[in-house]
Amino acid sequence: MVAIIENKKIIPLQLEEEFQFLLGKTFSAEPDWLKEKRKESFEKFLNAGIPTRKNEEYKYTDVRKFFAGTFSAVHNDVHNLALDYIKISVDKNSVKLVFVNGWLYKDSTLSATLPKGVVVGSMANDGLFLHRALLEKYLGSSLENNSDAFVALNTALWFDGAFIYLPANIILEKTIEIIHICTGENELLASPRHLIIAEKNSEAHIIEHSISLNVNKRVIVNSVAEVFAEEDAKLNYYKIQNENSSVFQLHNTQVVQKKNSHFDTNTITLDSNWVRNTLNISIEGENCETHLNGLFITLDSQFVDNHTRVYHGKAHCQSNQLYKGILDGKSTGVFNGKIFVERDAQKTNAYQSSKNILLTDDATINTKPELEIYADDVKCSHGSSTGKIDEDALFYLRSRGLGEASARRLLLNAFANDILNTIQIESLKNYLEELVNSKLEK
Repeated sequence: MVAIIENKKIIPLQLEEEFQFLLGKTFSAEPDWLKEKRKESFEKFLNAGIPTRKNEEYKYTDVRKFFAGTFSAVHNDVHNLALDYIKISVDKNSVKLVFVNGWLYKDSTLSATLPKGVVVGSMANDGLFLHRALLEKYLGSSLENNSDAFVALNTALWFDGAFIYLPANIILEKTIEIIHICTGENELLASPRHLIIAEKNSEAHIIEHSISLNVNKRVIVNSVAEVFAEEDAKLNYYKIQNENSSVFQLHNTQVVQKKNSHFDTNTITLDSNWVRNTLNISIEGENCETHLNGLFITLDSQFVDNHTRVYHGKAHCQSNQLYKGILDGKSTGVFNGKIFVERDAQKTNAYQSSKNILLTDDATINTKPELEIYADDVKCSHGSSTGKIDEDALFYLRSRGLGEASARRLLLNAFANDILNTIQIESLKNYLEELVNSKLEK
């Protein structure tokens, strides 16, 4: 159930009671600064309420419908999953962290051969107890000006998540793989929280992979990740979303880049009922490079919203964005991307492109590319295109002997491969090519 309080903000009725319960029990042993941060954040959430479409940031996105009814943020029902499920992975040599409904699973496979000083663990254990100074310094520091109600809700309610720390000059050869599994018989709100810190001149590849197992009830995943790429650091971050139709996902990722840093990310959404990906990049040093790529394929009534913002605060930096969507059935997509260039960010090169194919007349895409530029010596552009499958190309392929279905799949695969070809991990690329082929055959 939801409550409409005096100022007309919409709040799920049980959350306030559950938050007070968690403060008195689950969070009671936490340091005072963290409990205060939780209280301030929950108050911020209460003041903001669940966003409506009157909020410009949620203009195309109705989130109220899946917050109606009863669900619980209080849960620790980590199920005894079969070991084969826990070992789900796209890179057999990766360092793995497996989370079940937001909690680190007890039998997660962690590598014991990490370089000295590297931490790949959980927020609830490694972050909160073993590296508290790092947690206090970084947690929430990139989000102080973030007004999103769901970021505030996550900051108040998170239990666990990935805590990754790369000391200076460490180049991690092994991929880090964060695997989220949604499972269980109860309706719930999961709030995983990740903190990734790459010190000066460090480098890593990180895969965040979300899947579902035997979920029949509504699950809301409200995830927040903070990523810090310090001077000369290099991070490749892949987000793979392949949940089932009972799962609603809200993801907020905040990236801070310092001088000479390099950040690449790919967001691939193949299955889920409803997905909103918010990706904010804050470039705070000169000579940074940023690449944002995304691909989503939707069927039936699926909904996928990719929301990006790249803030250029310093000079001599470049950012590139390419998002592609293939929409079938009555599905809906959104791309809302903004490039913001400060007055001091001279010699900025920033590009943004959204390309979409609608396979039916009932599929819908809303695109809103934006530029806000205060510097006068920059190269910035944005563009968006939406259309049907190329009938001339289809005719050509059929004239060469291909059936219509095969010709369509060939063209759609070629469209998707612009994104898949940017993936630098071969096993991940092969895995995604199989998933995309399978999805396009439906």
